Amino acid sequence: GLAIRAKVLRALREFFWQHDFLEVETPTRVPSPGLDLHLDAFPSEDRWLITSPEYQMKRLLAAGATRIVQVGRCFRKGEIGAHHEPEFTMAEWYRASASMSDVMADTEALVAFVTKSVLGTTVLPCGADVASPWERLRVEDAFRRYAQVEVRAVLPDEERFFRLLIEKVEPALLDRPVFLTHWPASMASLARIDPNDPNVCERFEAYVGGLELCNGFGELVDPVEQRARLERDQEARRRAGQVVYPHDERFLGALEKGIPPSGGNALGVDRLAMLVAGASCIQDVVAISDRDL
Repeated sequence: GLAIRAKVLRALREFFWQHDFLEVETPTRVPSPGLDLHLDAFPSEDRWLITSPEYQMKRLLAAGATRIVQVGRCFRKGEIGAHHEPEFTMAEWYRASASMSDVMADTEALVAFVTKSVLGTTVLPCGADVASPWERLRVEDAFRRYAQVEVRAVLPDEERFFRLLIEKVEPALLDRPVFLTHWPASMASLARIDPNDPNVCERFEAYVGGLELCNGFGELVDPVEQRARLERDQEARRRAGQVVYPHDERFLGALEKGIPPSGGNALGVDRLAMLVAGASCIQDVVAISDRDL
């Protein structure tokens, strides 16, 4: 597993080098780790360990960067299992003046390049062929097809939404790579709302062999809307009894300065190594698991 992982990392960096991305490194200790209701951060003295480098990388977009990638460690409290480690490796990239579709094209090309570089074929051990193009499937169509329900009939019950996603939709995505696109607007996080449909946002997740591999956006760059969302997220965390993280004012200041319409994606490197190695759990492709510390 470790030999495969090393080859995956080498091929991944080669892909971004060939596509003119600048590899950057931003701090892992930050004033705010983000306010996602589903993510909890580890404290580090007067700061927090990053759950994602998103805020800092967007500040680089505001400073004029156009194609940037970071391959580094992220930290999420309470996450351990066959597909999770509390400390893991993420490949996160952003492209100025790029759409959600552009970043999905990046993603399928990246996975195909890495798989072919390591295995000599685009067919993974699980049998999925990751050659382009992958299927694009709207979330509402996936629920209609595989759960026999309308998303609008499920929401705002997010617990039921995710239960149906896990029990009905994800098991149907085993045989081929697929992008689940256009998530409900209430789950936009840092994605922009689709200008053609206010009920959904420009968010996608890629599934390969039934495994969620990444989470990408057509990025929200409106500072007023972003601040309003963060305030709503703070209140939601407060109501849920969770730690309420502060706003990152430098990130919000970068949005006020101006970021071009951009696309970005966060891809789990450990999960990609799992797929290429044909491993059943993430612990098979990490040198030392959190369980072994």
